[in-house]
Amino acid sequence: MSSSAASSTPPAAAAAGGDKPAVAPYGSWRSPITADVVSGADRRLGGIALAGDGRLLWIEGRPEEKGRMVIVKEEDNPVDVIPQEFAARTLAQEYGGGAFAVNKSVVVFSNYKDQRLYKQTLGRELFFVTDRGSGFWNIYKWVEQTNEIVPVYSLDAEFTTPLWVFGISSYDFLGNSDHIVFSYRQKGRSHLGVLDCDSGSVSLLDIPFSDLSDVVASDDYFYIEGASASIPQSIAKKAYAYFYPPSNPNFQGLADEKPPLLVKTHGGPTAETRAILDLSVHYWTSRGWAYVDVNYGGSTGYGREYRERLLDKWGIVDVDDCCSCARFLVESGKVDGQRLCITGRSAGGYATLAALAFRDTFKAGASLYGVGDLTLLRTETHKFESHYIDNLVGNERAYYERSPINFVNQFTCPVILFQGLEDKVVPPDQARKIYNALKEKGLPVALVEYEGGQHGFRKAENIKFTLEQMMVFFARLVGKFEVADDITPIKIENFD
Repeated sequence: MSSSAASSTPPAAAAAGGDKPAVAPYGSWRSPITADVVSGADRRLGGIALAGDGRLLWIEGRPEEKGRMVIVKEEDNPVDVIPQEFAARTLAQEYGGGAFAVNKSVVVFSNYKDQRLYKQTLGRELFFVTDRGSGFWNIYKWVEQTNEIVPVYSLDAEFTTPLWVFGISSYDFLGNSDHIVFSYRQKGRSHLGVLDCDSGSVSLLDIPFSDLSDVVASDDYFYIEGASASIPQSIAKKAYAYFYPPSNPNFQGLADEKPPLLVKTHGGPTAETRAILDLSVHYWTSRGWAYVDVNYGGSTGYGREYRERLLDKWGIVDVDDCCSCARFLVESGKVDGQRLCITGRSAGGYATLAALAFRDTFKAGASLYGVGDLTLLRTETHKFESHYIDNLVGNERAYYERSPINFVNQFTCPVILFQGLEDKVVPPDQARKIYNALKEKGLPVALVEYEGGQHGFRKAENIKFTLEQMMVFFARLVGKFEVADDITPIKIENFD
């Protein structure tokens, strides 16, 4: 017994124009909806939420991306909220759900691959600071739709500071608006402004501060952290400094006498000194000292070109600028050239020791947790700065030739050193090596070590003791005067 095939090849659908549909068994009809179409088109939607601006967000399952679940935000053209390498999906109770939550402009979601929570801020533009365009740290934004990087506001000024510590904020956004409140440094002074990102217009605000360090904003208001002082005189064209003459309403100097000078070198060295009320400066000026705070080449606040003057030149440019500053003040008749002293902390302590080893400008120096051996610093310093100085020093020969410890024979004047015993940035061996070498050479030298002291003196008693002993050290060995304060001096080797 034979049988015929159940059906032949299904007929094509009837042509348009009124022809009757072809007759064919159920299940055999030809369809334009292929499996490929179905597998690529079935985007499952769900899990809706509202953002702070009232726009809708949802989860979108995409078969064409291997089932990846994507958070999407309603815009003129909907945009993906999470990056390509993430998928928003939980495995809670095997069935999942609840893959994301929204609070204003912040989305927190569970990533499918590792089931960890991640935070994503809503927005189409990434804002950041770089000096690659103008040579100054300016604010830029990345526009995702066009993959463009554009300046937010171009100015020959610094819109941030070196990120030595966490939590620095030099600009912030006013709520959900397109307005940015920002601070910047220009010619040694801070300025504050509000930028309308849509129009590009800027409103500068009149503030009573010469220095701003932080800006934070909410929907309707913002806060700034500021300080102020009168702006001192700039005394050079290619280097910058703040000069503070002696000042005390109850005293004036002798008619035939010029004041002693203390030159201060800031730390970093990628940092800057600022014109603010600093009582540690007025401690000296109110006692009859002139004081100059130097922003040597390599300092921040003056653009990338000025900052990069120190590349391969640490121990040269900074030292030359400090010495030139002191000589300028002598030549202009403001200070006594026979009573020039220098001090600094950390990198400023290194500049102090280098100035005493490689120049003959100063008559005494005080190093606070300063560097005497660059090679030892590279070996012993903490991880964060383990390669920081490579670009500042250069080759191995430069490490040797710019280390004051290797040229103790060139020191000719008294030195006092202050060091914390728990300093991980500049370990105590640095101060001890210089102290022992200078003591053996026969120069007047003193070393003060603080138990529990770290990189920077924070205890009131240590700060007080350092100031007083530095003052009396300079007075005894250079100043040729008696200090008015009742200070018991420590022993000075090769002097007492």
